[in-house]
Amino acid sequence: MKDLEFEIEEYIQGQRSDFEISKLIKNHIKEYLGSLDEFFSQNQGKDFLVKHAKQIDRLITLIYKYALRQFFKEYVPLQNTLPITLTALGSYGREELCVYSDIDLMIVYKKCDGYNIEPIIKSILHLAWDSGMKISHRTHEVEELFHASNEDNTIKTAMLEARFICGSKYLWTQIQRELLYIRKYEQKEFIRQKLEAYKERGIKFPLNMEPNIKDGVGGLRDANTLFWIAHVMAGIGRLNDLVPKYLNDEEFREFRSSLEFLFRVRSALHLSAGKKQDILNIDMIPGVAEKLGYKDTKTKRAEVQITQRTLQSLWILKVTSQIFIKRLVSPVFFDSNNIHVLKKLRTKDSFYIYNNTLYASFHRKKASLKEVLKTILKLDDMPMKYDVSVINWLKKSALPPHNSKEIYMLFRQFFERKYLNQILYAFYKANLLHHLIKPMAHTVNLPQFDGYHIYPVDIHSLKTLYFLENIDDAFIKALYDDICENGKMMLRLAVLLHDVGKGKNADHSKLGAKIFKAYAQKLNFSEEQINMGELLIRHHTLMSNTANREDIYSEKTILSFVSKLRSLRALQLLYVLTYCDLNAVSFKAYSRFNANLLRELYELSAGSFGQNELIDETARRLKKEEILQKNDEFAALLPSLKRKILSSSSNLLFFKYPPHKIVELAKWAHNTKEFSYNIENDNHLCIHVVKNINFNVGFLLGKLVVFDLVQMDIFKLFDNVKFFKIEFNKRADDCELFYIESLIRESFLMDKKARIKKPVILKGEIKLDCVHSKSLAKITLNAKDQQGLMAYIISLFDEYGIDIASAKIQTIKQRARNLFLIEKDDKVCDNAKKVIELLY
Repeated sequence: MKDLEFEIEEYIQGQRSDFEISKLIKNHIKEYLGSLDEFFSQNQGKDFLVKHAKQIDRLITLIYKYALRQFFKEYVPLQNTLPITLTALGSYGREELCVYSDIDLMIVYKKCDGYNIEPIIKSILHLAWDSGMKISHRTHEVEELFHASNEDNTIKTAMLEARFICGSKYLWTQIQRELLYIRKYEQKEFIRQKLEAYKERGIKFPLNMEPNIKDGVGGLRDANTLFWIAHVMAGIGRLNDLVPKYLNDEEFREFRSSLEFLFRVRSALHLSAGKKQDILNIDMIPGVAEKLGYKDTKTKRAEVQITQRTLQSLWILKVTSQIFIKRLVSPVFFDSNNIHVLKKLRTKDSFYIYNNTLYASFHRKKASLKEVLKTILKLDDMPMKYDVSVINWLKKSALPPHNSKEIYMLFRQFFERKYLNQILYAFYKANLLHHLIKPMAHTVNLPQFDGYHIYPVDIHSLKTLYFLENIDDAFIKALYDDICENGKMMLRLAVLLHDVGKGKNADHSKLGAKIFKAYAQKLNFSEEQINMGELLIRHHTLMSNTANREDIYSEKTILSFVSKLRSLRALQLLYVLTYCDLNAVSFKAYSRFNANLLRELYELSAGSFGQNELIDETARRLKKEEILQKNDEFAALLPSLKRKILSSSSNLLFFKYPPHKIVELAKWAHNTKEFSYNIENDNHLCIHVVKNINFNVGFLLGKLVVFDLVQMDIFKLFDNVKFFKIEFNKRADDCELFYIESLIRESFLMDKKARIKKPVILKGEIKLDCVHSKSLAKITLNAKDQQGLMAYIISLFDEYGIDIASAKIQTIKQRARNLFLIEKDDKVCDNAKKVIELLY
């Protein structure tokens, strides 16, 4: 700065223009801003802001001095004799000026016949603006200050933070007298307006995953509000002066540590953005984390660490400011005439209930956690908010190192209450909730960078419980009301812990189910409650994902969905949980469109629980799919091929073949253009065929009838590709293999026929189930094994256009025991009945 001062002096001596001097200052400011990254790495927090404010002081002082030289040349008057004083306001006045924030400047003067003041002031401002400084200014005669302060509460607030920069110290003494008068004038109204603005900010800038570090809940403005109120009431010049009269050392250390961290975050945010930026957007977090020196660890990425610490600091500032402000202003608004009213509102345990809000004295003695729980349990089960005075009492609770069984049994009773959310929210604000529910400790302020949730895990969980107590949908409300009390008790805990598995390197739904089980056992929940709660948490995203990502009008989708739930009661509970979960994600997550989809899925699913055979089969299929997806060979496949395999309509494929065999078949099918086959002839003849064109299997079986068919599998794979495995009882001679190959190739000519003797099938030995499922009919055969039996039946199927989706054909104790699943269309069942009549 000394170098700049010398350069300006040289410019003055050389009679350079104002433009050249402003350009010189502008270049200096540019260099200074460019050096702030390195400077910030060495000095962070309030120290960085103070030094930055002092640097701005020096620049403004230089501009002031130059303006005087411009007017007075070598005859500049003494500092105190020229009635102009430059003062810093706002964050600049508090020495908390962030890098790209506006510089609030107030120039105060006193009219004097010997000086033409106004041109000097204009020169100061124009030079500052031309130099690129973001000056926001006020100019007042000293006698106008009081009147100006009463124009707007914001102006009064700014003036209360005025700090001397340069100019007449004699005039500054007069300014201080005016500021003292302003501070003492209508203190109660000033405080009332500040409290109103405090509430409005909380509504406008709620605490979420992208917090406003300056104006949001728990932001720097909360600390400013505390200071403004304390300054007006007690004349304190720094927050430290609140100790020990208004807060103890421990309280202030926690508050100051959080405030210091938010100073660091805001400065890093400005430097990362290269502009004024007070919202910690998700895309800004990596840059801020880097500037603050955060590194990835084995368990947490740097972005998660800094976001968690930021949210923690905001919560501490929010709650602590509320408590301190309440302590300060309570005497101001106390009215002794209301004492008789307070006595009527007093409860047996010396609380006060007014407008459904619970209040407590700030002098209430601290209690043990056990006594706190007993005291709160005595309150009526009604919708009620908890004032910050109660939070203050809860925060002082004496916590045991480990929760006893008695504490768990007391806490269990809270889940029997109809209105639980506000109680748990009060426990949360007082840092008691994660002590009572230790598994929730790692989710406190845990961010969710999924572009979907707008709240961290803990707040999202509490909001989910809120929506359980405030269900707007009449149909879902009726479902909830119909749940028994034990079911509601379990659902409250499941709703609260549904995301407790997040933040770990595991499937959060499965891990959350295990955590729920362990914690519910501590609360002595019944086995039935625990099993249902586990099921709900393991599948808490199932209903939403199914409704939004899958074809809910597909029978396969519905069967897959209900097979995971197994009961109508579980479906009803999951529907309620899904409603609450989606509403707690954001204001837009539960839309009319989503609501209609979920209702439709519920209706379609509720009617499917009578199909026990299909549900069991689907559940078995899903288990096989899980095993397949863990297979290394399957994992190595292209994603598109994986999806095709899992979309196969043939359950028998999954039931009969191990994962490696399914992968082998899928690769074979994927690489087959029209048809492909292979022949095995070790102990017996076995033919494998993969085809995506018509295959005259009846003709092939008729020609090979002498080899005695013993087993055949037919599976529909994907893309209309089918797989046939045809096993015979006899081995072919080597000389016959060429003939067999030629027969296989001929079988792809649909006009080929084989002479086949009609088998003898008695009535009752073949059955048709046309309502097996929406898409498939089932034919079962249990008849005497006869030569050419399957060749004859399948030939008739081909003749009548019956498409086999899947088949299991085998001979046991000389009885053919066959199962066919056939694709349904408008005429298939009529045609199948004709075929059966022909077979009798």
